[in-house]
Amino acid sequence: MSGSDVVPGLTRYRLLGRSGLRVSPITLGAGTFGQAWGPGWTTEEQVARRIFDRYLDAGGNVIDTANGYQGGTSEEWLGKFMSERGGRDRIVLATKFSFGTHEGDPNAAGNGRKHVIEALNASLRRLKTDYIDLYWLHAWDTVTPVEEVVSTLDNLVKQGKIRYYGWSNVPAWYLGRAHTIAELRGLERAIALQLEYSLVTREIEREYVPAARELGLGISPWSPLANGILTGKYQKKGDGALAGDGRLGKGGFATGINSDLRDRNERIVTAVLAVAKELGKKPAQVAINWATNRPLVSSTIIGATKVEQLEENIRSLDFEIPSGLTKKLDEASALPVQYPYSFFEGDLAGLIRAGTTIVR
Repeated sequence: MSGSDVVPGLTRYRLLGRSGLRVSPITLGAGTFGQAWGPGWTTEEQVARRIFDRYLDAGGNVIDTANGYQGGTSEEWLGKFMSERGGRDRIVLATKFSFGTHEGDPNAAGNGRKHVIEALNASLRRLKTDYIDLYWLHAWDTVTPVEEVVSTLDNLVKQGKIRYYGWSNVPAWYLGRAHTIAELRGLERAIALQLEYSLVTREIEREYVPAARELGLGISPWSPLANGILTGKYQKKGDGALAGDGRLGKGGFATGINSDLRDRNERIVTAVLAVAKELGKKPAQVAINWATNRPLVSSTIIGATKVEQLEENIRSLDFEIPSGLTKKLDEASALPVQYPYSFFEGDLAGLIRAGTTIVR
């Protein structure tokens, strides 16, 4: 890595939550490293290698994958790339467990101790390393007792197989209970949340952002471009569905929240395009910049299928969005206040505060 290769925005490192782990504000997501998921979601190995090298040469230090990405190929390629390049200890390597690996085997999926340990050992083999820096629970499995999950992850930290752990795609009550159990029993606590977050999907601001503030958790957004909607590449058809050459037209992992351009989403895209034009930037850069500079956000995950796409996205932090334009984006994407928050912020708020103003 030479000085001319470095992208300044990537090297303004942040702490991940209330921990000592230093992370780049943009994480390289390796979900596209493989050929199993079809058009729009895959790269060839040589392209993936160039993306990997360019991210690290630019000063980035966090790479995110999962045991289920591309049927395990994502981890295998990363293991090969790290082994050939060297410098494993400079990388904050993150992977995940929860998703099934052997169809028909109930213990080859979920968050039970048996699967977590087997999943980790398999990931370590594929990644050609003896430890994971950040191990994510990929999704709540709805059945495993939270005490078992916390105990398992605490033991893995103590064994040196993982350095830290975090929660992804879990209910807010679950992470609160997990944190309390760990705190009261003197166990290792999670340091971060990996959640869908973008101008289109701001739902985590109701529960998860306040929880992160209270519990000392960093937030790592995934899908900051809302499956490509915020790039401006899609056009709305008469029925509100999407037309355009992007992932949403190829199937995959789009959520119901951000899968079309009806009403609110169309308003958000219009605002992003206007701000991008005023700043002379790409819409994707504006959207990533917005997400990465939200409260409690430590590192935003971006994926890429081309080196040029990566180059554009890692330069998303090389500019500031003026407060007036940020306000425009915030207002276009604002969520309606819902119960119970309407209770705290409405006419009854005065009764709760005895008619006084209290600043926290």
